[in-house]
Amino acid sequence: QVQLVESGGGLVQAGGSLRLSCAASGRTLSTYTMAWFRQAPGKEREFVARSFYNALTYVADSVKGRFTISRDNAKNTLYLQMNTLKPEDTADYYCAAKAGLIYTRESREYDYWGQGTQVTVSS
Repeated sequence: QVQLVESGGGLVQAGGSLRLSCAASGRTLSTYTMAWFRQAPGKEREFVARSFYNALTYVADSVKGRFTISRDNAKNTLYLQMNTLKPEDTADYYCAAKAGLIYTRESREYDYWGQGTQVTVSS
């Protein structure tokens, strides 16, 4: 079983930065695909980025050039560096994990989820 705990959310002004962390326990996640999703009020959950090791990463077009996904396998931690934040980035951000390498943006493909961390970007 894998437990995921996100942190680092908060209130930030437009143009600012935040770094989210997802600490994992229960398994060594070096062989897991890890991802970030977000869900704004009244909207469906949206894929943000995924990583397998630090070599196979993919970032959604909506955040490309502003967000960077990375991971420290030794610390069993996934990160999302968010720069040049916009009000439309306001959402609850979730960390997810799936054993093995997968190439998908579909939330239903991920087996483990954190409880989420809230990000609010003011204009």
